[in-house]
Amino acid sequence: MSWIANYFELDSHGSTIRREALAGLTTFVTMAYIIAVNPAILHAAGIPLGPSMVATIATAVFGTVAMGLYANRPFAIAPYMGENAFFAFTVVRVMGYRWEVALGAVLIAGLLFTALTFAQIRQWLVESLPPGLTHSFAAGIGLFLTFVGLNEAGIVRLGVAGAPVRIGNLASPAGMIAIVSFLAIAFLTLRRVPGAILLGILGASTIAFVTGVAPAPVAWVGLPPNPAPIMFKTDLSALLDVRFLGVLLSIFVMALIDTMGSLIGVSARAGFLDERGNLPGIGRPMLCDALATVFAALAGTTTSGAYIESAAGVQAGGRTGLTAVFVALLFMLSLFLAPLVTAIPAAAYGPALVIVGSMMMAPIAKIDFADPGELIPAFTVIALISFTYNIGMGICGGLVLYPLFKLVAGRGEEVPYGLWALAAISAAFFIFYPYGG
Repeated sequence: MSWIANYFELDSHGSTIRREALAGLTTFVTMAYIIAVNPAILHAAGIPLGPSMVATIATAVFGTVAMGLYANRPFAIAPYMGENAFFAFTVVRVMGYRWEVALGAVLIAGLLFTALTFAQIRQWLVESLPPGLTHSFAAGIGLFLTFVGLNEAGIVRLGVAGAPVRIGNLASPAGMIAIVSFLAIAFLTLRRVPGAILLGILGASTIAFVTGVAPAPVAWVGLPPNPAPIMFKTDLSALLDVRFLGVLLSIFVMALIDTMGSLIGVSARAGFLDERGNLPGIGRPMLCDALATVFAALAGTTTSGAYIESAAGVQAGGRTGLTAVFVALLFMLSLFLAPLVTAIPAAAYGPALVIVGSMMMAPIAKIDFADPGELIPAFTVIALISFTYNIGMGICGGLVLYPLFKLVAGRGEEVPYGLWALAAISAAFFIFYPYGG
């Protein structure tokens, strides 16, 4: 085993194979919910559950192995929450694009990420985004996921007259299971139980199966479903559609923010940052998530990157890429759980989205509420994402208003050139967006 220790530089990081294995297990348990939740969200776009689960796991394995072997960092990679909701509910269900076309946007974003990483432009673009806006993106997407989860679980229904939404039938068997699922996940989270979200989903699903509220899976394990129906289905025909620019921009910006937030956040916890708060050799982790996004599009799923849940593994002692390799191995084993995963009812996984949404609200406290130039653009992002059912609308709104407000306030010099470029592209989104479409 000495060659493993030498390759991952375990001694210099003060770690051991056993510690890295435990850290990998911890990270996997905390993020394994994506195996069930991502296919459930993408199913709303018409992507079949079984193949979607395979694509989710395959992407996680590819990206995480690359992170471990190439970047030697304890970061796990998987399809992002938020981006998958934008893909399914905004691009496909609201804007009317086919999921194959939406996958084309993911592929283009991945190729752009790869090229910009080699050119060292991605870090420049990230540095041009003001903290107030990035915090609002996370909060807005958190509320969006919350509404999706409440609706999927049947706790909130669309209104037929008067109020646009109304309470669901909480007394129904499915409604009660949704409440049980929410409370179980919340209680386990409060007790800091590893894998709280996954355990809550599985517990509520078991109740649904036993009581007949949802059909039980025909088997608990089995061979992975055939991924062929969604592999290599990317459609680039919308490239000539000017209104598609907004879709590309939204996917690009959301993934850009998620990746940097996760990499810097987890690195800070692990002590990887230098005295200036930068991650040395950040190009390697960024290249891994860029290639993972390209792979994801070809496999049939959405934008992927480093997961903030990797912090759980770091907390458990993970310090090298060996942690990531163990995470990837566990994801590979989960391929054989397809019969169970595809049978999980919305009443079980919907509340998980609500909990995930609540966890994404923390950055809102970092917004400067005393400065209207910071507050109003941030609030616009959150309000538009929440009330237009369109993540891209909120992100682009904030990118347009922020530099404009700074200019009006006589503080235009505070706006980086990169942000002006993003603002111009966002303005084009509003010009060419298919209103009423």
